[in-house]
Amino acid sequence: MPGRPTDLPLSGITVVSVEQAVAAPFATRQLADLGARVIKVERPGDGDFARRYDTTVHGESSYFVWLNRSKESITLDLKTDAGREILERLLAEADVFVQNLAPGAAARLGLAPEALAERFPSLIPAGLSGYGTSGPWADRKAYDLLVQCQTGLVSLTGNEHGTARAGISVADIAAGMYLYSGILTALFTRATTGVARAVEVSLFEALAEWMHQPAYYTRYGGTQPPRIGTRHATIAPYGAFTAADGRDVLFSIQNEREWVALCERFLERPELATDPRFATGSDRVAHREELDALVAERFARLDSATAGKLLDEAGIANAGVNDMTEFLAHPVLDARERWRDVEIPGGRQVPALLPPADLSGTSPRMDAVPAVGEHTEAVLAELGYGPADLDALRAGDVI
Repeated sequence: MPGRPTDLPLSGITVVSVEQAVAAPFATRQLADLGARVIKVERPGDGDFARRYDTTVHGESSYFVWLNRSKESITLDLKTDAGREILERLLAEADVFVQNLAPGAAARLGLAPEALAERFPSLIPAGLSGYGTSGPWADRKAYDLLVQCQTGLVSLTGNEHGTARAGISVADIAAGMYLYSGILTALFTRATTGVARAVEVSLFEALAEWMHQPAYYTRYGGTQPPRIGTRHATIAPYGAFTAADGRDVLFSIQNEREWVALCERFLERPELATDPRFATGSDRVAHREELDALVAERFARLDSATAGKLLDEAGIANAGVNDMTEFLAHPVLDARERWRDVEIPGGRQVPALLPPADLSGTSPRMDAVPAVGEHTEAVLAELGYGPADLDALRAGDVI
């Protein structure tokens, strides 16, 4: 495959993935970024249904373009004997097998970790599920919003007027990150011990890990953190304040030094630093409304640029509340050259962000996003299938 690297950390590692949607493709794309060969198995015809989530990127899905660069796409109907035979031949040469099939589907196809271990003892099976492969919810389907609800995240997100989902697919992203790190750990374990261990991650348990702090707060505080928009349940002042020009500036006080600096250099009210209402972090939270009113009054007399400058001079981190257009033009991304062009189906180029983890002396792989089944013939030719074999497989709707 053009662009396949030989000098990246995972060069020489082959990943076969029967994947769809967000979480599993996010994990495998990161493996591809590091040089792994990722062979993505899709359904004949439409392929991964994430290809049809939207058509905003020159006719392609914004989700699919984000998650699937640097992969090879082949199509296989795994419900056919011929399709399963091809998958078996791929797995015999692979290092990692990733799947996020519907509950029970992997076992029905003979792809459960135990079955794979018998046939391919050096293969690392990595599975992603909604609620785990055991327990009372093993057979339940799940997707991001359901998991945000089940972990309690939605009950914390929003404001006094109502709940809200997080604006991005946080459960999918969390699960994909843990699947990625689990696969890296399994590869390291195999390299050092010779033992190939299976990896299992569920969307629910991945996001549950992120919920520890509010869970502790609720268990030991007697009530869960309130929904308060950009404010914080245990820190004050914290959140967005509107400046005189109508723009919001967000900041928070992280320690007592910053509190004193805020009073002296931003609020120009040094006496507030020792006011009994605001003497400690807990006092400031208890008197949040009074404190926020004082801060808001000061912001109302300053434009956003001046407010940000004064906070900077006081050593207090702050930021404007960007919309997506402002994010796309962010000076940090531009100055640090974080954008790279990636080809999408049809030959057009779109900018993509470099992976966030920079490894010194290496450049991540940023190859094209594949069309459905673009690499089917090439990959099957590697397995020994000739033109007549391919014609027969197409005639049987296997590929």
